This record gives sequence, C-alpha cells and structure tokens, in this order.
Amino acid sequence: MTALTQPQALEYVRRLFVDRIPFHQLVGIEFTQLSLTQLQLRLPMRPQLVGNPAQQILHGGVTATLLDVVGGITAFTGVIQSRELWPEEVLARRLKTLGTIDLRVDYLRPGRGTLFVATGTVIRAGNKVAVSRMELHNERGSHIAFGTGTYLVG
Repeated sequence: MTALTQPQALEYVRRLFVDRIPFHQLVGIEFTQLSLTQLQLRLPMRPQLVGNPAQQILHGGVTATLLDVVGGITAFTGVIQSRELWPEEVLARRLKTLGTIDLRVDYLRPGRGTLFVATGTVIRAGNKVAVSRMELHNERGSHIAFGTGTYLVG
C-alpha cells in the first residue's frame, strides 16, 4: 500500500482534475496554484464561452462551473489536511465519493474580461461533508461572482 504525503496527495488530486475529467479540458480550466492554503484556477475567455452575444460576457453556467470546481477541490484540500500520510487507495476511494451537495452562486457583475480567476477557502471540513466559499474575478480584479458550496468528501 503506497502512502502519499500531503503534497503528493495534492498532486494526485490535481492530476485527476486536470488529466482525467474531460469537461474541465473542454471548458479550458487551468490550475495555477494548488496547496493546502491556496487554490487558484483560471480560465482564458474564448468565443465558445460567451453567454450573451450582444454583451460578449461569460456564460453564467461557466461561472457556476468554475466556482463549483474550485469549491470541490478546496473542500477536498480540507480533507487532505486532516492527516499527514494518505494511503493511495483511501485517497482514491474518498475522491470517488466527492460530489456537490449544494451550490449557491451570487452573480455580482457581468462576466466581462479576457481572463477569469477562481479561488476558494474552506469554511468547514468534516469527515463526510465540507463547506467552501469561492470567488471569481476577472484579470482587472473585478469581483464577478461568489459562491458557497457544500460537498460530500467521504
């Protein structure tokens, strides 16, 4: 049984979300930071992501997707922090159960910009359920949306 350190467990999670989830690749989500204390995703704007052709703004569903992805991974980082070493089989089993229970998105401004950055923080990480708070900004720092998500983590 292979035991992973916390940094190795984070890399395992990153590879899963980047390499093994086709939807993340389709949308174009990029991981720029992933640590126990900092998580950041980014998404360059493309014509395929426009939700309102007249205004050329990011589709609301893409906004919700970014918040949900960053929220779920953030919630799982709270789980990783709970122990120093993770047997790979245990980590894989816990990741199989990772799912969104509830997601609330507050749209603050139209999604204008060329690059969108999503960040998350853990509000509470329990053994079975975790809660995250997420934010989405554009390249100028304008706050586009924020969200709160509840996730099944074990």
